[in-house]
Amino acid sequence: MASLSEGAVRRRRAALTLLTSAGAGVTLATAAGLLTRGRRSSASRAPAAAEGDDRSVGDDRLRVSKLGWKTDFSKHTVPLSEIMSGGPGKDGIPPLDTPAYESVEQAARWLRDAEPVIALEVEDEARAYPLQILIWHEVANDTLGGVPVTVTFCPLCNTAIVFDRRLDGAVYDFGVSGNLRHSDLVMWDRQTESWWQQATGEAIVGTLAGKRLTMLPASIVSWREFRTTWSTGRVLSRETGHNRPYGNNPYVGYDDVNKPPFLFRGPIDGRLPPMERVLVVELPTESGAGTAVAVYPFSTLGKQRVVHDTVAGRPLVTFWAPGTTSALDRADIASSRDVGAAAAFVPSIGGIDGDVQHLTFRPDPRSSGRFRDDQTGTTWTIAGLAVAGPLEGRQLPPLVHGNPFWFAAAAFHPNAEIRGV
Repeated sequence: MASLSEGAVRRRRAALTLLTSAGAGVTLATAAGLLTRGRRSSASRAPAAAEGDDRSVGDDRLRVSKLGWKTDFSKHTVPLSEIMSGGPGKDGIPPLDTPAYESVEQAARWLRDAEPVIALEVEDEARAYPLQILIWHEVANDTLGGVPVTVTFCPLCNTAIVFDRRLDGAVYDFGVSGNLRHSDLVMWDRQTESWWQQATGEAIVGTLAGKRLTMLPASIVSWREFRTTWSTGRVLSRETGHNRPYGNNPYVGYDDVNKPPFLFRGPIDGRLPPMERVLVVELPTESGAGTAVAVYPFSTLGKQRVVHDTVAGRPLVTFWAPGTTSALDRADIASSRDVGAAAAFVPSIGGIDGDVQHLTFRPDPRSSGRFRDDQTGTTWTIAGLAVAGPLEGRQLPPLVHGNPFWFAAAAFHPNAEIRGV
C-alpha cells in the first residue's frame, strides 16, 4: 500500500480546516486538492512571518505565527524552535466541546467489531470514544463520573491519552493549536492560552508553563471488547455538529512500520523501528525522584501475550490480545489490518477481609484474547475484567499506559528501557 508523503500528511491535516469552513459540500479529497495548489514543496520550511509578526522570543526563535494568540511566549519549558506548524490553524481541527452519546445498541449499527475505541471508566461510568471520530477532532472536552476530562488522540504519534482537566482548583477547556512538537499534538487551553504537549500533559509555553495535567487510565480496545465489558456504557455519537466522513482514515498508509515518521525533526532511536507500536508504562521511582519508563514492543507482546515485570519496584502485568484494527492503515478503518490491543495492570486484587491476593497470568489456551490466572483459574479480558471463574466480576487495577509509535515514545522518554525482548 502506498504511504503518504510528508507534504501529503501536512495537506491532509490542513484539509480538515477546509472541511470546517467550506461546508458540507466539500469532501476531503476536494479540500486536499485545493490545498495542493500553491503550497510549498518543502514541508520542513516554517511559514513566512506576517508583517509585524516578531517571532523571536528571548534567545530562541518561534517558527510558527503568534498572530491571534494571547499566549505569554516569554515563558516556555522547551526550545520554541522545536514547535512547528502541522497545517491547520488554531482549532482548525475542531475539538468536541459538547459531545453527544448513544447506547451500545445504537452504536452497534455503525461500529464494526474490530474497530478501535478509547475505553474510559471513571467512578463506575464507562464511555467509548471511537477513533473513527477522534481522528477528525483530536480533542474532546467531557465530564465523566463527575470528573472533568479531556480525551485526546494524536494520529501522527498514535497517542490516545485522557487527562483530568482540573488543575490547582480550576477547570480548563482544551483545543487543537494546529502546532506540533516531535510530531505530537500541541493543545491549548482557552483560559490562559498556554500550549500543552499532549504526549506528556505538560504546559510547555505560556502562563502555565511547567504545570502538568494528571493522566487517567484509558486503553485502545476493539468495539467488541468495549461492548462486552461495558454493556451499559455510552458511546460518543457521530452527531458532532461537524460534517466529516466518519469511518474513513485521512492518513492512509501512515503507520507502515517500514517507513520513517513524518513531520518529525528529532533524532531517531534505532533500538526499534520508528513506527513500531509500543506499550509504555511510566511509574514514579521508589525514591520519589523522577520516574521509570518501560517500553514493551507490540511485536514481542503479540508473541508472548502476557508479560510479568517489575518497574520502579512495582510488579505489573501486560496483556496483548488480537482483534483491534489500526486507525491509520486503510482508507476504511473497519477493514484495516489487525494490530491488536495492549494494556497494563497491577497483578493483584483486594480481598473482602482486606488482604491482597497476588496473581500470575498466562494466555488462555481455550480462548484467543483471554487470559487465565494460575491461582484460581479465572478468565480475564484485555480490559482486566474477570469474566468466568471464582473471581468473576473482579477488576484488576489499571495502570496509566499508552500505545504510541516508538519514535514518539523515545522522543519524550529518551531513557526508556525496552522490556520483554
